Amino acid sequence: MSSPAADLARLLARNVEAVCRHYLSNGHREGRYWLVGDVANTRGRSLFVRLSGPDHGKGAAGKWTDAATGEHGDLLDLIALNRGLDRLRDTLDEAQAFLALPPDQLAPRRDRLPASGGSPESARRLYAMSRPIVGTLAQTYLRSRGIVTVSSGDPLRFHPRCYYRPDEHSPAETWPALIAAVTDLGGKITGAHRTWLDPSGHDKAPIASPRRAMGHLLGHGVRFGVAGDVMAAGEGIETILSLRVIMPTLPMVAALSANHLSALLLPPTLRRLYVARDADRAGDVAMASLCTRAKAAGIEPCVLSPCFEDFNEDLRRLGNEWLRVSLCQQLVPQDVERFLALAGTG
Repeated sequence: MSSPAADLARLLARNVEAVCRHYLSNGHREGRYWLVGDVANTRGRSLFVRLSGPDHGKGAAGKWTDAATGEHGDLLDLIALNRGLDRLRDTLDEAQAFLALPPDQLAPRRDRLPASGGSPESARRLYAMSRPIVGTLAQTYLRSRGIVTVSSGDPLRFHPRCYYRPDEHSPAETWPALIAAVTDLGGKITGAHRTWLDPSGHDKAPIASPRRAMGHLLGHGVRFGVAGDVMAAGEGIETILSLRVIMPTLPMVAALSANHLSALLLPPTLRRLYVARDADRAGDVAMASLCTRAKAAGIEPCVLSPCFEDFNEDLRRLGNEWLRVSLCQQLVPQDVERFLALAGTG
């Protein structure tokens, strides 16, 4: 049965991008989501608002989640929290006042956002057009980071001329790029991650943002191996690849950011999760959030901590054998024999 609140929520959903621009002006659109720090309009990337979908139900436009806090709701909830409104009547009045703004201030919702910028379809096309990384600048780049072996089954490819646009008002450039497939728990590609490279292959490209992701990312990641009862998860691709130098048979996933790590969906078969934290505040928050979610799901969380900022820095500065010793001290004993003992010394 319909209600005034439900009707207003649907009207807001039909103008979801305008709602975001009005109440969450410090955020920005990325693919099918509006990204901002939190409901108070803090700058950041923790809160995701869905920009497309039906008016209600699963996957509805206007549904939002804060990966850092676990808060979620519809646009009425968002407005109430944003404006500090405790009474439903006050929230409905605020929503009606917003919807009464002149039409030119209410950008209509588009059920299909431009496919060229960030859709899963675009990500799948980019990945399909890319080539295996063996013998490419992408392999040269990874070797310069201490990652000397990559499995043929890993979701990594190379594109020699991947488009890069500094901002929406600038012309497109092309740079060589390492391309990684982002997949859901079933293995379906939902997005792609691009690392633009310097033509020498020994560093990232000298551009403002040499790493960017596209497509549907929330809950998903770049997966290495098929998760069973034990898995490791971390933020960056290079962090995960560094751990795989030492533990090549342990399934792992790179969530691509601290916020995405905290919101990672966990396989139903999982019994123990190793969280490879980055040594910063955002990494600590993501680690704590994911560990809490794992415990609630009956999964044993275990934390892997680097000596420096992340495990790739550990690998480059301290070498394979030191990293092996460090991980041996942090793994559950049965996993040392199961995963660590099988790794080569590099």
